[in-house]
Amino acid sequence: MQPLPSTHSPSLEALQRYVSEMEKERNFSDSTIIEQCLKLAEETGEVCKAVRKHSSLSIDPASTTGTIGDELADVLIYVAAIANRADVDLSEALRAKERINETRVWTGTRR
Repeated sequence: MQPLPSTHSPSLEALQRYVSEMEKERNFSDSTIIEQCLKLAEETGEVCKAVRKHSSLSIDPASTTGTIGDELADVLIYVAAIANRADVDLSEALRAKERINETRVWTGTRR
């Protein structure tokens, strides 16, 4: 498996490819889409916990808390893994969704 390039930001396509290869190498590729969704939910909770810690809010002192960046990276990995299992091109999905969002009227925003 090639490491993610450190000289520039990888495209969503490259990220999805990397996650697919990483899962094969680490023997995670047999996890179902449901298992990956549940793990994503756990990771989003860890993002919230990291935000609490970063914001100096109380957290369980006995628990391990990563940085916001570490936890967001885990979320991104699980999003890519889920997209891969569902044959979703995240780049195209993002463009398509934004085309829809651009037609919406957002309460409290100026246009």
